[in-house]
Amino acid sequence: MKNELDKAAVRRMTLKDVQDVYLLEVEAFVLPWSENDFIYELTQNKVARYLVVEEAGEVVAFAGVHIIWEQAHVTNIAVKKQKKGRGYGRLITKALIQYASNLGAEYITLEVRENNLIAQNLYKSLGFIKASVRKRYYDDTGEDAWLMVCDKLSPAEPGFTETETIAET
Repeated sequence: MKNELDKAAVRRMTLKDVQDVYLLEVEAFVLPWSENDFIYELTQNKVARYLVVEEAGEVVAFAGVHIIWEQAHVTNIAVKKQKKGRGYGRLITKALIQYASNLGAEYITLEVRENNLIAQNLYKSLGFIKASVRKRYYDDTGEDAWLMVCDKLSPAEPGFTETETIAET
């Protein structure tokens, strides 16, 4: 597993990745976002940021976050079916948390299905706690969601900048 992850690179998502990310989204979710949703996120939504895990030229995982002031909210995380259980979910989630911290977030929130124990355990291992329950949150099943929050983010990486990041001068 470790050697396999050593070949993976985490990078910012681009428009060239939209089709691959969309295919992962369809594979992972009953009610997936459309390709146009991802295009909008990348080109028009100023608070949205997305990362992908690329391995041998193939996108095998992605994650997105919306950052508004000090809060980051995870929009979606998906890992290619063949790569599940090999550490890719942890890799992309840790990278997303660091990225949010780099962009000024002080805490990060997400929703997770109440029955998704694998994801809940991953998030708990990364410092998330259950904050509340959102009743009947998921339209496809009426399932409740746990709202989880992590306020123990790593410090921002020194010298991190992005051209479109809004900063006070």
